[in-house]
Amino acid sequence: MATSEFRDYPDIMSVPRHRRISSGSFVTRLRGAVAFDFIAVSGLDLDPYRFGMLNSVDSDFPPGFLEVYHAEKLYLSDPVVASAKGVDDCVTEADVFAVTPPSARLADLLRGYGVFNRTLFPIRRNNLLFGAVTFTRRLPFDQGEIDFLRRIAGLVHSETTQTLMETFATQSLKLSVGELTCLRFAGQGMTSEQVSKAASYTVETVNTYMKTASRKLNAKNRAHAIAEALRRNLID
Repeated sequence: MATSEFRDYPDIMSVPRHRRISSGSFVTRLRGAVAFDFIAVSGLDLDPYRFGMLNSVDSDFPPGFLEVYHAEKLYLSDPVVASAKGVDDCVTEADVFAVTPPSARLADLLRGYGVFNRTLFPIRRNNLLFGAVTFTRRLPFDQGEIDFLRRIAGLVHSETTQTLMETFATQSLKLSVGELTCLRFAGQGMTSEQVSKAASYTVETVNTYMKTASRKLNAKNRAHAIAEALRRNLID
């Protein structure tokens, strides 16, 4: 979905929860490095869009598969999803199903739409799982391919969700103009006193804005808040 299309939506809640990934240059080049059948990029670093609830998915999975999977809430009982929530490394469908077989309905759906060997890479911020990147292929990925996909999974997630996050993250996090201003100046290495002069706020106001911004970003301290704001593309 292009940036211009996002501009047609007043808020993130009005954006379709399932978005089609086209065979653009990024996906095409990725397939050139490691061949795969389907890709899905799930979850955003925002409540309530985190991985596991199917509230935000960019994929080229068969539309019929996603429609049934969501309508019947199969993600709530999918052993692969459950397993991914408890690990830091990748999850392979074969390993998971060997321990916890899928329901007959899920097995039929996967087979019927040609979705084989899902290999899922969790995307975390600190200890918080918020996203995942899933690749599928009829022939299982070998260890070298898995190692490569593991290294680039975070980049794939960021590349795919960046425009959506840039468009709506500030709105969803409810960061005020004052909080963003202070974060931006602080990100340039300014002290509270320097930010106060640059932004025409009192030092007390600057410190208050930094504290409230840190809380909204789930940051531990000022430096962490600045790092989070930069990572989320909220400030330059």
